[in-house]
Amino acid sequence: MDKTYQPEQLEQHWYKTWEERGYFAPQGDGDPYCIVIPPPNVTGRLHMGHGFQHAIMDALTRYHRMLGCQTLWQVGTDHAGIATQMVVERRLNADGSNRHEIGRENFVKKVWEWKEESGDIITQQLRRMGSSLDWSRERFTMDEQLSTVVEKAFVDLYDEGLIYRGNRLVNWDPQLITAISDLEVVSEEETGSLWHFRYPIFDSDEHLVIATTRPETLLGDTAVAVHPEDKRYSSLVGKFVELPLCNRKIPIIADEYVDPEFGTGCVKITPAHDFNDYEVGKRNDLEIINIFTDEAAINNNAPPDYVGLDRFDARKKVLVDIEALGLLDKVEPHQLKVPRGDRSGVIIEPYLTHQWYVAIQSLAEPAIKAVEDGDIEFVPKNWENTYFAWMRNIQDWCISRQLWWGHRIPAWYDEAGNTYVGFSEDEVRTKHSLDPDLSIRQDEDVLDTWFSSALWTFSTLGWPDNREYFERFHPTNVLVTGFDIIFFWVARMIMMTLKFTNEIPFKKVYITGLVRDEHGQKMSKSKGNILDPIDLIDGIELEELVEKRTADMMQPQLKQMVEKHTRASFPDGITGYGTDALRFTFYSLASTGRDIKFDLGRTEGFRNFCNKIWNAARYTMMNTKDKDVTTEPLNRAQLSIADKWIMSRFEQTAKEIEMAMSEYRFDLASQTLQEFIWNEYCDWYVELSKPILWDDENNPEKAAATRRVLLSTLEKSLRLLHPFMPFITEEIWQRITPMLQIDGPSIMLQPYPKFEISNVDADAETSIEWVKGVIIAIRNIRGEMDVSPAKSINCFLRKGSKIDQNRLSDFRPYLEKLAKLESIQWLEEDKGAPAAATQLYGDLEILVPLAGLIDVASERARLKKEIGRLRGGLKAVSGKLNNAKFIDNAPEAVVAKEREKEKQMSTTLAAYQQKLEQLADL
Repeated sequence: MDKTYQPEQLEQHWYKTWEERGYFAPQGDGDPYCIVIPPPNVTGRLHMGHGFQHAIMDALTRYHRMLGCQTLWQVGTDHAGIATQMVVERRLNADGSNRHEIGRENFVKKVWEWKEESGDIITQQLRRMGSSLDWSRERFTMDEQLSTVVEKAFVDLYDEGLIYRGNRLVNWDPQLITAISDLEVVSEEETGSLWHFRYPIFDSDEHLVIATTRPETLLGDTAVAVHPEDKRYSSLVGKFVELPLCNRKIPIIADEYVDPEFGTGCVKITPAHDFNDYEVGKRNDLEIINIFTDEAAINNNAPPDYVGLDRFDARKKVLVDIEALGLLDKVEPHQLKVPRGDRSGVIIEPYLTHQWYVAIQSLAEPAIKAVEDGDIEFVPKNWENTYFAWMRNIQDWCISRQLWWGHRIPAWYDEAGNTYVGFSEDEVRTKHSLDPDLSIRQDEDVLDTWFSSALWTFSTLGWPDNREYFERFHPTNVLVTGFDIIFFWVARMIMMTLKFTNEIPFKKVYITGLVRDEHGQKMSKSKGNILDPIDLIDGIELEELVEKRTADMMQPQLKQMVEKHTRASFPDGITGYGTDALRFTFYSLASTGRDIKFDLGRTEGFRNFCNKIWNAARYTMMNTKDKDVTTEPLNRAQLSIADKWIMSRFEQTAKEIEMAMSEYRFDLASQTLQEFIWNEYCDWYVELSKPILWDDENNPEKAAATRRVLLSTLEKSLRLLHPFMPFITEEIWQRITPMLQIDGPSIMLQPYPKFEISNVDADAETSIEWVKGVIIAIRNIRGEMDVSPAKSINCFLRKGSKIDQNRLSDFRPYLEKLAKLESIQWLEEDKGAPAAATQLYGDLEILVPLAGLIDVASERARLKKEIGRLRGGLKAVSGKLNNAKFIDNAPEAVVAKEREKEKQMSTTLAAYQQKLEQLADL
């Protein structure tokens, strides 16, 4: 083996081997186990959230594969309507063309060409994460078979009266000219204004004052509302106000939507351009006046002076005209949430338009019941409350989008506006007995991508025609996803799957938290704190990282801020840590349902963990190669106490892993694995094996048994670790299995270790814990007294029990070798003890005589000098922190740094004072 672990040299080799040999496909005749991947956008790039979720899914998949299950991790990508269309449109624009110029058919061809050229970046990145997806079954939401299922779902629902076309308010992107979902709207706080207008009361000299953040929508007002119990306005309800600029009078109505404490307690109602106002309008039978075109310019429903103006130009003119009429009461600065399209970046308008909808109520009821009855369980369980809250207040689902890329809606219209739904024009004509000469045209819109995604679990498994995989693997076992799409995807999958298959889509829903930066901040390009999983695997130079983070930034100030932050955070760029270290970082942070603070310090620590495993494997191979490693059943009489201990600890570890995996506690599983492999096997058992192996000539049977335990425990530990760190475990396993005469082409196809009570040995565990406790105490004394680890020392034990005396006798060789002792003796309590440094292990005293080990006078002088320096520094820091002016004016980060400094100095001072006291009698 190479002296150092080099992940980049072996990761791609092993992934290519696994994929080429078909190891990711379901095998054997065990129980089926299936996970469907949340389909990433075909335009997508792997981000930290993806990396986190895919690491979890792969651990579950590899774990169940090794448990003997027929395991399928179903892979596929989403056609991502808006995102993909935008990518291809930008390419056309760069060539001086656009989609309208080349026409729909040619544009769709261009999208397919782009998909073939560039659509596999995300899938290649998934491979880099070690994801053991069955690539032979890769699906795409626009595949012919999946498209057929989408059409069938639409037609069946329409025929049942569950899909209809309606004129309702939607989120409208005036740049992309399409309806978008709530998930595609990003609302962030911005600084704006709150304008207060006077609306004259009809046939009166008085007026009502209303406040608005969108003055242009005044042109579509159809009422002013007050609260029904607001006595200030009760006499005005039923009367009218004159709508400024519009030569219209609108009613004053009473509605409980109004908050009488906000502003003047009067609210302008614009049903066509505000979701809340739309509901008020429906309750009060108000006129609904749409004042915008699809591009958010003012249409002919507004007064002529404003027609054709862009919405923001119209705002300016309304303000000028209102002020000219003396109807501007006041203007106030105002912080408000502004909804912007996540793709276009423009402000989204609530917009009245004809769209296709799913009548959702009858689908929601069985989906609610499935979770109530426990057929589907959320992990953590508290997310069920979120699910129920959404589902019990569900609104009909807008499923149409004004795009060209996607599943075109299978509906046709004649000149009279009649609608015909079917799988094709020919099928429609036959189904509805249409005259061959009747001219019909297909709907221009496509379906929301969430519609096809809602059919994902069963459409990817071959339903309805090719049912072999569907019948074997459906319902799937678990869905791993984020809380932000519980409604948009999880709930819709449950509803649609129950509707079409009469089965639940999955038995469990594991909800992950968000991956945030080390300070708990959401990762975003504008903050300059985004991390790319591939950069963490391979590493990236500083200049390349800066260029990557600031690409496409139009604002110089923002670009400068991100560049400065990046250079400060990564002055040397990012070191490549390898896939296994990154994956293990994700597992260590995966406590159920909580957002995680991603800290690269952890990833560096887990790269060191990989190095530790590698070095332990090298030691094991050096001590077992060309040696007798019996493959016969072990004779326990030949086992050392350390052999029995590590075998027992392995079984306890296997048991804890099984429990953690059953509860989706990947953090506990990773913690248990690291504790056993690094601390118990690498740090302790490897050292405890040395005295036995060094005594090979005198006791070859015992040495052979230790070699066997050393090697077999490493092999089983690699299997235990494999679902979490697939690459390093495969590499080492391939090297050691010939010595154990283990058959099998890959560790991933080997059985996962199960708890075997026959290897549990409580006495051995207690005994070795005693050995470790004494050795740690001696090492602590060395550290406190600055005694070199290479220097042999004497040691005494006293005040323990008869058991401690017996253990000293039994385990003296371990103590002498591992603690580097000249001698270790039992000291009776009636014998005088030499001047010594002391540590306790339970009631047992461990004493190390210091005479001759250190220059006591010099050490006292050094400690006194350090204590004086620390007291001076501590006084200065404490003075600062006791100064109210400093606390009030200094930045929070600076104050926190000073508090941490005070804490560290106090701890160090106490330790030095204790050491000085220990030297007092020497």
